[in-house]
Amino acid sequence: MELNGLRALVVGGASGMARATAELVVARGGRVAILDRPASAGQEVADELKGTFHACDVTDFAGMESVIEAAVAALDGIDVAVNTAGGATPGRTIGKNGPMPIEEFQGIVNLNLTGTFNVARLAAWHMSKNEPNADGERGAIINTASIAAFEGQIGQIAYTAAKGGVAAMSLTMARELGSLGIRVNAIAPSLFHTGLTKGIPEEYEKVLTKDAAFPKRMGRPEEFARLAVGIIENPMLNGQTIRLDGGQRFAPK
Repeated sequence: MELNGLRALVVGGASGMARATAELVVARGGRVAILDRPASAGQEVADELKGTFHACDVTDFAGMESVIEAAVAALDGIDVAVNTAGGATPGRTIGKNGPMPIEEFQGIVNLNLTGTFNVARLAAWHMSKNEPNADGERGAIINTASIAAFEGQIGQIAYTAAKGGVAAMSLTMARELGSLGIRVNAIAPSLFHTGLTKGIPEEYEKVLTKDAAFPKRMGRPEEFARLAVGIIENPMLNGQTIRLDGGQRFAPK
């Protein structure tokens, strides 16, 4: 799809990788609706990009329907959905005080996996109403997995399960939506300078990335954005979960 005139819904767009993606889409001539938490910098980012801000909680699954409806209306349609919402707290299958509370596991899965699916299903429904472009495309969905989906570390059991689910959805969802001309891919980043890792000391960064092939550093939000835009522009990229990791493989700890 062409970036010029593109209408993109960006979940988590107030910061990090999603913000960088929104900035690049706008720089290439697209328009964005920023979805993020009420206390985020979403309004500031939306104003800067001449877009709209829609406060949301991705774990409020019913509430997200009206939020996405409003965002699509503000864009006068939707061509792309980029979803980076997620996060986790550490926890093992069993700890010193017993098994992981099932509510903790469910909370992380709801945020990372169910929330991702919810956004994707709602975005796909709106995309299905588009007129196809010259290539027969009606839309593209980009979800965010993690290399933890493949090499989950000790203490990441819930996050690994959730991100593994995001990765596993790519091909099945792409197959289900293919007849409509809607593509589905996921990006699986390694450690990136976003959220809690933003501004991490250089010496600690070297320890965390010592197993990377090259470059031996954390990823930059703009590098995620460049891959996201490449996925949008290339109609043959479909049903994939693409690692963005500098050749890093997580060790057990």
